[in-house]
Amino acid sequence: MQIRGERAATVCGLVAILLWSTAAGLIRSVSEVFGPLGGAALIYTLGAVLLVSWLGRPRLRATSWPYLIMGSGLFVAYEVCLSLALGFASSRNQAIELGVVNYLWPCLTVLLAIVMNGQKARWIIVPGSALALFGILWVVSGDGLALATIVANVQSNPLSYSLALGCAITFALYCNVTRRYAGGQNLVVLFFILTAAVLWVKYGLSAEVLPAFSLGSSLELLATGIAMAGGYALWNIGILRGNLTLLATASYGAPVLSSAFAALWLGAHLTPQFWQGAVLVTAGSLLCWHATREQA
Repeated sequence: MQIRGERAATVCGLVAILLWSTAAGLIRSVSEVFGPLGGAALIYTLGAVLLVSWLGRPRLRATSWPYLIMGSGLFVAYEVCLSLALGFASSRNQAIELGVVNYLWPCLTVLLAIVMNGQKARWIIVPGSALALFGILWVVSGDGLALATIVANVQSNPLSYSLALGCAITFALYCNVTRRYAGGQNLVVLFFILTAAVLWVKYGLSAEVLPAFSLGSSLELLATGIAMAGGYALWNIGILRGNLTLLATASYGAPVLSSAFAALWLGAHLTPQFWQGAVLVTAGSLLCWHATREQA
């Protein structure tokens, strides 16, 4: 992909955010047709093929071994956890809720950057983190803020909730490892190939059986693959050549955008409390990011 000019690269980054905001709803939809494991394996296989055609084969000679090992492991773990958390959700509403739990990663990324990369931060990191965490609890609680309700919701599907929390942690680690060890290298093509391989192995060990392809399910799968692969391809252009400050700010609106698209696509009815929680997660993450910005 040859993109020239900061404005064009910034547009690419903004489009990537929009594409990623469709991912949760689309992944859930595909998993309902092809199964949690089979659907995820198909998505990342198609995504890998698209990325190879757009970006070419991965070049590993200039890549450091620490990043190759840690980056690969964390990226694959994140993508597998995300797809399975959404696929194994007990309902469409719960899948959207889990998508918001996943978006705790921006806040965790900032907190881990302080520990791992010596990132300096101002005092507003504390209320920002608290606000993001409260937003997650507000979403999971469902009705008011009762500990018993939160526990009951988590216990209703501990696997998916654990996977969603694992998503937030692993992607936050991945972001910091990438910043420290990547050296400007982009291995997303390799990462997609590895993710697809891991998912096919898990599928082969499961009892799932892929159904026959239909025109509707094939188009839905194609849309999901384009959203995932296109998001990563365009985001790389945006962060390398675009307005990083604008893109970082815009990315924090993803929990609300993702929930809105998923609700429309899946026909889910979300409560006002859910939307309040999604906004709180966004606001808390924005405060965390602002806490790391250098004052003029």
